[in-house]
Amino acid sequence: MALHSLQQHPEYKVETLLTTVNEGFERISMHGVRRELLMAQANSIGVPLEEVHIPPQCTNAIYEARMGETIYRLRCEGIRHVAFGDIFLEDLRSYRETKLLQADMTALFPIWKVDTRELAERFVRDKFRAIAVCIDPKKLASSFAGRELDETFFRDLPSEVDPCGENGEFHTFVFDGPIFRSAIPVMVGSVVERDSFVFCDLMPEPQGATK
Repeated sequence: MALHSLQQHPEYKVETLLTTVNEGFERISMHGVRRELLMAQANSIGVPLEEVHIPPQCTNAIYEARMGETIYRLRCEGIRHVAFGDIFLEDLRSYRETKLLQADMTALFPIWKVDTRELAERFVRDKFRAIAVCIDPKKLASSFAGRELDETFFRDLPSEVDPCGENGEFHTFVFDGPIFRSAIPVMVGSVVERDSFVFCDLMPEPQGATK
């Protein structure tokens, strides 16, 4: 939704997407989504993808070093802004702004301070589609893993859980919506608990398969 919002502003052109991938596991850090689906997502969005590879159980020092190398190279290629989907966590925003300032770059927050319930309603109204792929069971029932973020999902969330999972209650994989040229065909696989989180393994849907 941050990307969608940013694309409405003619003064900015999104040159690349940026994310971290776990070495060896070939999955998006924290979310646990297969790299194959990440590539399909970027291809459908139509924006080049920049991957920062980090080791499992990555320390903050290694993360900052490798991310810093990538940011510096992008700065040398002419990139001046990096946009984030953060909504209201002040400490996280401050951290990002400080790190980018060191690289003489500016952080953008396209959906900052938008009410998260309003964002959830807009998500459904604009026909975005996503599946919950990572759940923090200390904050949300593990049964939400693998569920699609439709009106029922948001209605079933406990009142203390942020509708957008901004406090880390859940993470998602978006597979369709107005920023995509076509939906990413996915199917829900096994649900496992690992490192105190519950993960739903999404798999590419075989060609010709029906739901």
